[in-house]
Amino acid sequence: MSSFKASLKMLAFVLWSIVLVPPQMLILAFHKGKHAYAIPFLWENGVRTIFQIRYTIEGVPLRGHQVFYMSNHLSYLDVPLLGSILRASFVAKSEVEKWPVFGFLSKLQQTEFIERKRTSIGRETGKLAEKIANGRSLILFPEGTSTSGYEVFPFKSSLFTLALGSGNEDIFLQPVTISLLKVNGETPQTKDERDLYAWPLDLDMELPPHLFRFAKTSGADLRVTFHPPVRARDFTDRKVLAKTCHDSVSNGLKAA
Repeated sequence: MSSFKASLKMLAFVLWSIVLVPPQMLILAFHKGKHAYAIPFLWENGVRTIFQIRYTIEGVPLRGHQVFYMSNHLSYLDVPLLGSILRASFVAKSEVEKWPVFGFLSKLQQTEFIERKRTSIGRETGKLAEKIANGRSLILFPEGTSTSGYEVFPFKSSLFTLALGSGNEDIFLQPVTISLLKVNGETPQTKDERDLYAWPLDLDMELPPHLFRFAKTSGADLRVTFHPPVRARDFTDRKVLAKTCHDSVSNGLKAA
């Protein structure tokens, strides 16, 4: 029965994508501004509903400013979670661009793909400069990988260089904590139970079977905590800025 339910969810996901991909492609052919977020926002909410990803919000997402949302990362499922709350561009590792289906869908969401090697950060900052100059808000996962959510890995401070460039003084950074509360109706007690939702680096499973495994469940309940934002102009050291954001996210996870 659970496999049948999962198959129905996967079919709904495919059909929902087929309906919304063509109009989004048409919009992006003529416009890549804020209005191009409308269909991805709708798509993310549909995907979140199909796979029964439920959430509560603590704190207040900062809107009306250019914001870099700096979040911990449990799973690719964090994308429909945060994408259904925020209208912003994701910043993902370059490997995601090559993923079958999901890489294509990520491009339609105006995701920016970057090399996260320290030696490449200068070039990657340049790639994002136009988006930043145009006032785009970004969603970043500065741990650089997904985890089971037991702890928050150290943030890669090189990513915070994006906020400290000349002309970025009015950018805000808002730390965000994603906390997994329940999966399949139960509070996860083991790593294997957490990994029904989470897709960490050490999980020996490809994305499609992991998604099908999650689709067999009754979904997940998460808490998304938006911590008080900080302003880029108040920092000159990217490592201090990274630690400030990391401490907020980590403390939020401990509180959950």
